[in-house]
Amino acid sequence: MSLVQERRETRMISVGNVTIGSNSPVAVQSMTNTRTEDVAATVAQIQRLTKAGCEIVRVAVPDMEAAQAVAAIRREIAIPLIADIHFDYRLAIAAMEAGADALRINPGNIGERRKIMEVANCARSKGVSIRVGVNAGSLEKDIVDRLGATPQAMAESALKNIEILEDLDFHDIKVSLKASDVQRTVEAYRLIASKTDVPLHVGVTEAGGLIAGITKSAIGIGMLLSEGIGDTIRVSLTRDPVEEVRTAWEILRALDIRHRGPELISCPTCGRCRIDLFTVAEQVEQALLDCPLTIKVAIMGCVVNGPGEAKEADIGIAGGDGVGILFKKGKVIRKIDQDSLVDVLLKEIENLQN
Repeated sequence: MSLVQERRETRMISVGNVTIGSNSPVAVQSMTNTRTEDVAATVAQIQRLTKAGCEIVRVAVPDMEAAQAVAAIRREIAIPLIADIHFDYRLAIAAMEAGADALRINPGNIGERRKIMEVANCARSKGVSIRVGVNAGSLEKDIVDRLGATPQAMAESALKNIEILEDLDFHDIKVSLKASDVQRTVEAYRLIASKTDVPLHVGVTEAGGLIAGITKSAIGIGMLLSEGIGDTIRVSLTRDPVEEVRTAWEILRALDIRHRGPELISCPTCGRCRIDLFTVAEQVEQALLDCPLTIKVAIMGCVVNGPGEAKEADIGIAGGDGVGILFKKGKVIRKIDQDSLVDVLLKEIENLQN
C-alpha cells in the first residue's frame, strides 16, 4: 500500500522549460547563497547544484546590480532561473528583461496597483511565471492584527495576493506558505490546498542547520507530499545548498515519488567496525552524485552487516580488519584490500553503466 495519497489537482504553469503542477513530477529547487552580482561564483554554485539534481534555482535580487547580473548568469546555466524580489517592482522588471524565467514576489509588498500591474504585464509578455511567497514572519499587518501569525492568516494572505494577480488577468502563479515550524507550515498548506488550484511550492523556511533543518523539512515536506500536496519543494538549510538538493531527493525517494541515481544504504557502525565507514560512505556518496543508475548500493562496516543484512542491495562493500569484501545481491564476489574498497566499488558501478 502506498504511503502517498493521490496528487492534488492543479493548473499547470511553466518555469522556463520545467512544467509545474499535478501533471508533472514534483520538481526540486534550491537557492544560491553567493552574491548574485558575483557571476562567476554564482554560476559555479548553480553548476554544482545542477550536478546534484537541482531542477530550478533561485537567486536573490536585492539591487539593480544583481538584477543586471541575471543575464550573464542565465547564459551560463542549464536550469531555469528565478529572481527573488522584495519591495521594488523595478528590480522585478529588470530581472525579467535580463532573462529570469520566473519571479518570487509578494505582491502585497510591491506597493500600489500600478506597480503590480507593470510587473504582471511584463511577466505575461515574456512568459514568466510568478511565485507568491508568503512567510509567517512577514504577513500584512491588518491580517496579523486580526488573526495573528497563524496558518489561517498565512492562507488568507496567499489568497489575497493570488486575487491581486488574477484581477490583472495573470494566472501563471504558484504559491508558498512557509513558517519556521512544521505545525504551522503543514496546516497553512492544507488550508490553501482546499481553496485554490494554484500549484504549491512546499518547504519549511528557516529550518536551521543540518540536523534540525533536515528533520523539520523531512517531516513537514514529507507529510504534505504524502497527502498529495506539493508541486515543487525546497529544503531550507543553513548549509551548502547542495545539501538541500541531496535531502530533497532523499525525501522524494523515501516516499517512492521520484528516484534519482543510486540509493545508498549503510550501517550505523558498532564496536565490530574496523574501517572509517563515515569517510567511506561520504566518498561514495559524493562520487555518485551524478550517476544515472537507480540501483541500491550498500556501504557496510563489517561482514556481519555485509551480504546478509544488505542482501537486497545490487552491489556493496563491507569492511574488515585490513581486508574487505565486494558483494552483489548478497553474494560475496571477492575479497579486497581495505584501502581499495572505494575504488573497486566505484569501478564496478562504472562498469554497470557501460
